[in-house]
Amino acid sequence: MCGVIGIYGSGQVAYELYDAMIVLQHRGQDAAGMTTFDGHHFNTVKGLGMTRDLFNEESFKELPGNIGIGHLRYPTVGGCTIRDAQPFTRSAPYGIAMAHNGNLLHYKETRERLLKEEQVLVNSDCDVELILHVFAKALRRQNKSGVDLKPEHVFKAVEEVYGKISGAYMVVAHIANQGMVAFRDPHGIRPGVFGKREGLNTDYIFASESVALEMLDFEKVSDVEAGEVVFIDNQRRVHRKKVAHKKHTPCIFEWVYFARPDSIIDGISVYKARLKMGEKLANQIKKSGLKIDVVCPVPETSRSTAVALADKIGVKCRDGLIKNRYIGRTFIMAGQNIRKKSIKYKLTPNIPELEGKNVLLVDDSIVRGNTSKLIIDMVRAAGAKNIYFASAAPALTYPCLYGIDLPSRKEYIANELSFDEIKRAIGADALFYQTLDDLVSAVKYAGVENFCLACFNGEYPTGDVTEEVLKKAESERDEDRGTCRMPPNTNQATLL
Repeated sequence: MCGVIGIYGSGQVAYELYDAMIVLQHRGQDAAGMTTFDGHHFNTVKGLGMTRDLFNEESFKELPGNIGIGHLRYPTVGGCTIRDAQPFTRSAPYGIAMAHNGNLLHYKETRERLLKEEQVLVNSDCDVELILHVFAKALRRQNKSGVDLKPEHVFKAVEEVYGKISGAYMVVAHIANQGMVAFRDPHGIRPGVFGKREGLNTDYIFASESVALEMLDFEKVSDVEAGEVVFIDNQRRVHRKKVAHKKHTPCIFEWVYFARPDSIIDGISVYKARLKMGEKLANQIKKSGLKIDVVCPVPETSRSTAVALADKIGVKCRDGLIKNRYIGRTFIMAGQNIRKKSIKYKLTPNIPELEGKNVLLVDDSIVRGNTSKLIIDMVRAAGAKNIYFASAAPALTYPCLYGIDLPSRKEYIANELSFDEIKRAIGADALFYQTLDDLVSAVKYAGVENFCLACFNGEYPTGDVTEEVLKKAESERDEDRGTCRMPPNTNQATLL
């Protein structure tokens, strides 16, 4: 899971990319990068670390131009090195800069095929470089003359990408002196939104979440549809075509955990969806007959879920855990040892709200169970009488191959222990999981009928995930994790 932004603007675009990246920082904290186009050259600055630490006035001097792409990296393929930071550029045809949010299936096989059949050396371990090379080769085939690039050439090139690359992705690219293109995978698993802003010129933006548009005063035009290509030519004319026609199945975990609450994805408010998750969970809590004195969210994602749950069962909702806002999200930290230590930096108990009380903790999900146990231990040490734990998501049991870094089935506590064993392992006096039907019901409105639920039920929308593919992905990701550690001096940007 990453964050991607593309802006076809009027002033120096780097400043606006920076602002958009700040509000999308939650989508990736390992690396950040910008590429701008000044009419003659692509200019790139990227590095390991967070946006605010990597970019400054000196960086912006190296990023002239009114057209640009920004990226925030959370690696699911490749390691934590500058070589894998996005955006990527290629000189031919025309010159192309590209970044994406997502994850490709069959990455290594596609990489080997490119080398063998087309003599293309993929020089990084980042899967967007594969998309870039496949797209570039396809674009050259579609427009052999190399002049007068037409929208249909772009549409056909993306159609070729769809035929050769499987997975989940939202891609933004700029073709030098030709235009900006964005496309979303055929199932629309990863999100993407399209907006415009009227002025002396009409400016355009693509982003992973709508909150980036609001930050920069863009008006939302629409979501980029599943299998759709949007091309803005050099005259700022917009051309759109849906070139793949598959069932739209966006990732439901965007609403559960990843997206900001103030974003709207595929017409569905993340905030409202989380409120409904709380209302659904409340029905289970009521039936249990438990005496609950206070409902406490595990900050921050589950806050709206906890508020709605508390309202429905008629119990006060209080901040029993206080978050240190100057530390990153533990879920996307590279290693379990880092994650464990981080919890104590991240959360402290608010003892007056916990001591002597029956506390219902509400979290977005239970993954490995380690974080849940540490939180429950912390609350018990603060003097809570009984601690109940509710998850806004059902039990996670299958790896995500589409962009969330949970690839190994053995990592899920729900695959290792029974329900009662999980309750005992995390130290809860009672445990509640959202049902899958209730989760879908909470998110399902605004015309979206189907979702990717693979991490819960093992049904992968792309249809090409076998047991062999799962085992191979788990093995490769375990190897990648072993090398994904932030090196010294990470908060330094590199001019490329």
